[in-house]
Amino acid sequence: MEGSDTTTLTTFPLSSSPSPSPSSSPPPSTPHAPSPPPIVLSPCAACKILRRRCVDKCVLAPYFPPNDPLKFTTAHKVFGASNIIKLLQDLPESQRADAVSSMVYEANARIRDPVYGCAGAICQLQKQVSDLQAQLAKAKAELFSMQTQNANLAILCMEMAQSYQPAAQLALDSLATAPSLLHNDACLLEYDNGQGPMWETLWA
Repeated sequence: MEGSDTTTLTTFPLSSSPSPSPSSSPPPSTPHAPSPPPIVLSPCAACKILRRRCVDKCVLAPYFPPNDPLKFTTAHKVFGASNIIKLLQDLPESQRADAVSSMVYEANARIRDPVYGCAGAICQLQKQVSDLQAQLAKAKAELFSMQTQNANLAILCMEMAQSYQPAAQLALDSLATAPSLLHNDACLLEYDNGQGPMWETLWA
């Protein structure tokens, strides 16, 4: 017919592989690595307590995990959220963890002792250090005194031993000459037996 367009649609298959027949068995399954557990993103403890949305680069998230809300509650009670955030933003990342630990420690000390806070704990620790140093100095003095006494005692024993050696030698010498003296005295006594004046003269 004139004035009429006939359009012929031709469809092609997407793949040239034949479709599996109903009777064909499925291909064997290959072992796969276990799929990782799904990551559940939860807001950090700070954002959860402040009831705000926790963004991806939250400055508080690395230091206040969601499983430890007491850590942020203690610091927030003393310093406030805005001061904590400002302090962390002013510090480099390498010092932020230590700053958070210091804030939490000081906040706990301030809650326990509202008057002195962290200064009271520091003074108490300094007093303990001073007491221990005094005890150590006393123990060292006593040890030195004992060592000095032992050294003096050893010197005294050596001097006594040296002074007794001549006396012992003299005693040995006298014992060696004693028999001859006794023999001479016996002769004199026998010779002078019965002589009263002569006896006195010999002993004098």
